[in-house]
Amino acid sequence: MPTIISHGVAALALGKCYATKRMIVRFWVLAVICAALPDADVIGFGFGIRYDDLLGHRGFTHSLFFALIIGFLVVLIGFRNIKAFSSQWWSLVACFFVITASHGILDAMTNGGLGIAFFSPFSNARYFFPWRPIEVSPLGIDQFLGARGVAVMLSEIKWIWIPSGLVILIATFARRLFRRS
Repeated sequence: MPTIISHGVAALALGKCYATKRMIVRFWVLAVICAALPDADVIGFGFGIRYDDLLGHRGFTHSLFFALIIGFLVVLIGFRNIKAFSSQWWSLVACFFVITASHGILDAMTNGGLGIAFFSPFSNARYFFPWRPIEVSPLGIDQFLGARGVAVMLSEIKWIWIPSGLVILIATFARRLFRRS
């Protein structure tokens, strides 16, 4: 898995693609939380939940179904001022779905672990993408401090931070270009 920091960076880039105007701070905070939320499944280790279980790491909380549920919940709870089922409401649901789903997508591009249960709870089959350039981050902080952590961060800068920065620049430039015309 990429680090929680890199999931947040990707969320900011995706949020920038969505944002047609200046967004409130709550939008950005919720975007970063949604991108990191799937890794809350690691607390299951402390309760004896195995990695490959439905509720194990990279299981249900990394699925597209979970991302859809979170998209709905975030908009229902965090954006009550927006008329339910309006086009803006659905647009926000889609945005938070994509941001939450980005977590599993990035994890499927790492070179370690058991894969992602994209279709959980309907199937616990785990998947990776054929192209897996991102160094998998260790689960423990003690393993992260040292040469392994440096390798992970360099990989994430190359494969997540720089592309996310480019997405933000392109989205910003495109918005300014379309505003002028």
